[in-house]
Amino acid sequence: MPDFITLTTDFGLKDPFAGIMKGVILNINPEVEIIDISHNVSPQNIIEASLILRDAFKFFPEKTIHVAVVDPGVGSLRKPILVVTPEYYFIGPDNGIFSFAYQDEHRVIHITAENYFLKSEDTTFHGRDIFAPVAGWLSKGVTADNFGSTIKDYLKIIFPKPKRISDELIEGEIIYIDNFGNAASNISRKEIGDLTSEPSNLKILIKDKEIKGINMFYAQTFDKGPSAIINSSGLLEIYIYQGNAEKKLGLKRGDKIGVMV
Repeated sequence: MPDFITLTTDFGLKDPFAGIMKGVILNINPEVEIIDISHNVSPQNIIEASLILRDAFKFFPEKTIHVAVVDPGVGSLRKPILVVTPEYYFIGPDNGIFSFAYQDEHRVIHITAENYFLKSEDTTFHGRDIFAPVAGWLSKGVTADNFGSTIKDYLKIIFPKPKRISDELIEGEIIYIDNFGNAASNISRKEIGDLTSEPSNLKILIKDKEIKGINMFYAQTFDKGPSAIINSSGLLEIYIYQGNAEKKLGLKRGDKIGVMV
């Protein structure tokens, strides 16, 4: 049986919602360990939540249950789902949040077995009434097929990919900004490597700034201006050493970024 359940939400820490979900789970299985990945996802930002969970899930033991509740469509007709992969389980809304998990070997189950739900007259807190109790019962050993039937018509997000404009230029965009104001792009280490074997000679173009080269570590520069690095997710990132690139440059998700030889 799974020993761990993780939670990823946009609930924040001011309100009791994340704690309520934990209480529901522990009432079903007091032995399971619940781990917070993040409750500070930008409100209703499905792509951000998906990226956070994509980076985190693989560092947990096999059979961990990952619950994600970032759900602009709560209370609507969108499906609650359970994604089964060879290594992990994922529980949440069918809004594309688990697109990274839709690989060669996976099943998506539409959760319909209401006998496992928390009885409630409300329709706006599926984290409490559906996702948390299903995670609890799954961690108690109830098999996945007991929660519903396999479906094929689930939603999948197509993440933006960088464009190779020429032999000397890649154009991408900012896809995630972390708590420190560091801005990660969708340009990967591999794509940088395909462009050149000398990343220290590259020019990074962002807003009206030109950054020379890619650093190996954050403290490699003492300049208070913007710098570039390949972050722990293997993506090109813009940062300001001991500063905040988001605020300093006015960055936001979707901003274009260029890499030029």
